[in-house]
Amino acid sequence: MPPRRSRSAALTWLALVCALVVLVVAVAQRRDRPVSDRTVGEVTRVGVTGGASIPAYLRTAGEELARLDAPDGYALVSFDGYLTPARAAAALDGTRVSAVVARVPLPGRQTEIVRIAALRLPQDAVAGMAGVATRKDRETADYRSRAAAATADPELRRVYDSGAEVAAREAEAYRAGCACVYAAVVSAVPDALRALAGRRNVRVVDPAPEVTRLDRTVFTPPLPEQRDVVRPPADTGPAEAGGMGDSSEAARTVSGPSPTAPATGGGSGVPNPAPTS
Repeated sequence: MPPRRSRSAALTWLALVCALVVLVVAVAQRRDRPVSDRTVGEVTRVGVTGGASIPAYLRTAGEELARLDAPDGYALVSFDGYLTPARAAAALDGTRVSAVVARVPLPGRQTEIVRIAALRLPQDAVAGMAGVATRKDRETADYRSRAAAATADPELRRVYDSGAEVAAREAEAYRAGCACVYAAVVSAVPDALRALAGRRNVRVVDPAPEVTRLDRTVFTPPLPEQRDVVRPPADTGPAEAGGMGDSSEAARTVSGPSPTAPATGGGSGVPNPAPTS
């Protein structure tokens, strides 16, 4: 009997050791798996939406800025007009900038809203505009090619011709470093943001302490010409020929951030414009 008990105990211990080994391997494999990001799909929106009251937005943003006591955080700065990269740099001098928002203000036409990564002003904004101009050249050529092929549909051809005209004018404007910048994404402490709100050319500073990731944030600043309600600019061109002129649209990101640039402002760093259209 004693030998049997000894053998049974040995088998029991062997089974326990095997189970322990399996458990350790399973845990190790679980740790090797990438941890899922639970925030995927979540988007933060900062600014105004279609149909919203501009005066109400300005008032609310001002009230939030007045009572802001969070540490260093992001904010959406809207200008009172369309500025060149140099004038935007002057308005934001000493402020840590992440991006600027721009569109070519063509009278009577909707044009595309773009967001340009700009850690250094005016250099990054100028480089980003050059990238947009190159893309607009391609759009112009594509519209003209489609117009040439639409011989059987005069109305469609007019739409394509109109699109080509708008894209060509946008390309020309961006290549010249136009007065097209009307907003910027910045980060600073509350007192610095409040001081920024009182600067020349600054219309409003909308604090966004809830923003933690710019790649999951949609910024929709009001257009400078919008004074009462958010609405798309009037477009006198053929239907569907215009771009994204509504400030409630998500701005297309046209250049990536500079991975080697420091996080301190006023800026130095190495720009890395990389069109992602």
